[in-house]
Amino acid sequence: MLLALLQIVLFQLVLPLCFLFLLWKEKNSSKFEWIFKVLAVVMIVGWIFQTGRWDWFGYYFRYIMILLLFVSLFFSWKKVKALPFYVKPTGKQKVNIGIFALLTIIFGFYNGGALSGYATQQQAIELSFPLKDGTYYVGHGGNHTQINYHNAYEPQQFALDILKLNKLGIRAKGFYPKELDKYAIYGDILYSPCNGEVLESRNHLPDMNPSEMDSEHPEGNYVAISCENTDSVVYIAHMKKDSVKVVEGDNVKEMDPIGLVGNSGNSSEPHLHIHAEKDGIGIPIKFNDQFLLRNNLIR
Repeated sequence: MLLALLQIVLFQLVLPLCFLFLLWKEKNSSKFEWIFKVLAVVMIVGWIFQTGRWDWFGYYFRYIMILLLFVSLFFSWKKVKALPFYVKPTGKQKVNIGIFALLTIIFGFYNGGALSGYATQQQAIELSFPLKDGTYYVGHGGNHTQINYHNAYEPQQFALDILKLNKLGIRAKGFYPKELDKYAIYGDILYSPCNGEVLESRNHLPDMNPSEMDSEHPEGNYVAISCENTDSVVYIAHMKKDSVKVVEGDNVKEMDPIGLVGNSGNSSEPHLHIHAEKDGIGIPIKFNDQFLLRNNLIR
């Protein structure tokens, strides 16, 4: 987990800030050389804007990153606007141009992959959003692994991981606290997303302290509901111990309280996991006709 946290900091903050600084400060011999740098930096920042987990640092910081990009572009352009369009590059400049061209291709490919996850041609089922009274953030969602790691697993390919943001746009008090009550979503009431029958439930497993996880019971405490008129089963997982209000055979109405958000099972921190399956295969879900993606907000 420490390695994963380090990767988040390096790739989401250090990498783009270094390239923005480079674009702003590094000298260019021509507009031709500058264009390659601009393309690479735009692709890198655009990819991180799309795929970054901004609930860790403050949701609105992602827009500050875009503002910094425009500032860097403005000041770097002021330096190159008087330069000729093309000057025969030296050997070192050729290497630099080649590196930035390669970065443009790589991160252009990454951006294309992330953008392809914004929609799906598969038929989605419409559900009611199972949380109220807060600003909720999609940590994983969409139709590509770059914005939704669940997409690699067919039964959960359209699953959503939902967190809650505090007034600062951050999911918790602290970077990765061990205390569960420091996470904004912990203990929030969960509501049934549909009318239906409860097929399965579990209620007794303990809530795990981050970064401990119970890999033997991946879903933790959970409820599985057969939703009316959909031929699908909706799973709501990682619920708080002793909070589940329904058992197998119960009939529930849309927006009936069914339990609380917890951190049981194979969960790295408190959040809502929700997905729908039909014949064991994950299917898309929508809320208010919206197919949710990483970095979407639900208020």
